[in-house]
Amino acid sequence: QDDVMMISIELAGYSWLDADKLRKAMGKKIPEVMEAEKEKLMKGFLEYGKLSSSVAEKLWKLIEPFAAYGFNKAHAASYGRVAYQTAYMKANYPVEYMSAVLTADAGDTEKISEIIHECERMGIEVLPPDINESFAPFSVVPKTDTHSAMIRFGLTTIKNFGEGISEVIIQERKEHGQYLSLQDFLSRITSRNLNKKSLEALIMSGSFDRFGERGILMHNSETLLAFHKEISQSKESAQDSLFGMGTASIHDLVLTPAEPASQTEKLLWEKELLGVYVSGHPLDVYTEELAKRTSIDSIKKDMRNGIPIVTAGMVESVRELLTKKGDRMAFVVLGDSRDSIEMVAFPEVYHEYQSLLTVGSCIAVKGTLSIRNEQPSILIAKVKSLAPHKD
Repeated sequence: QDDVMMISIELAGYSWLDADKLRKAMGKKIPEVMEAEKEKLMKGFLEYGKLSSSVAEKLWKLIEPFAAYGFNKAHAASYGRVAYQTAYMKANYPVEYMSAVLTADAGDTEKISEIIHECERMGIEVLPPDINESFAPFSVVPKTDTHSAMIRFGLTTIKNFGEGISEVIIQERKEHGQYLSLQDFLSRITSRNLNKKSLEALIMSGSFDRFGERGILMHNSETLLAFHKEISQSKESAQDSLFGMGTASIHDLVLTPAEPASQTEKLLWEKELLGVYVSGHPLDVYTEELAKRTSIDSIKKDMRNGIPIVTAGMVESVRELLTKKGDRMAFVVLGDSRDSIEMVAFPEVYHEYQSLLTVGSCIAVKGTLSIRNEQPSILIAKVKSLAPHKD
């Protein structure tokens, strides 16, 4: 196909600049631009190349498939080799391979979500970060009760948690062994980068789950910070801590009782700090309701403008704005466990369903599919709350 393209360019008297324009038009699959380039090319075939109309049309038929995706043999061979290598790795070293893929796409929450769902399909468990098992990127950890392995989020994948403090934690663990308790951790990590923001990020992401419940630890965050500050100052000045000796014993840190965090709170914290839900999903209690409706990923694959849509999910974000008339409308992002899509609530609809279109609401939506610039969205007509299934 590449040779056909070059021969055709010469026959039509095309410049290289025009040839590049033709390639781009085909790559972007813009019908109007392609049709205009076809007219120019056909004219060149007939007037400059002195070809018959039938031969010119045959040449175009050979060029046109490039609008899908075409490249030369060397390119195809390279892609084929990489495809074989990655397929081999995925088939024979699935956990290690998927961990590497997650690390490669770290920071892209949409990609990470897709990869985690693929891990679920493959039967690979993906766990929140852990202070004694996580390294900087995603990593493979063994299961204690079986010969299989799991994948853990890395410390640098946590938002609001810098690489510097991650390196300190990992290096200390490598040199002096695992952290035995929360107070052992706070006593050994004296870096000033372990502040309120980074400590709460560790708690909320699940990194301290082996040492305590997230809600209780969050309630005692000020106590933990005070303990850490005193230990750090004691080591610097070689004076006794207000909590006891400089090398605090297990009894020196006392946490006050508090209500445990709800499952919803834990999941929202994971979403905020890791970009995805890891230990579950808020929609898990609505499986029956979700099964009755079209999934978001299926809607996005359909791409038929104007078709009626009935779907369900959780409201992830709401962006209000005013129309020229001063009426309030909103752009709403609806997500399920696999994907998300933008929805539009025009003033009349937004006024009627505003109480349901709030972040965290689990809803069913009826509307129509709108395709603009090849991007799908839902024009909302009706909204209702989902009913959780009964055990």
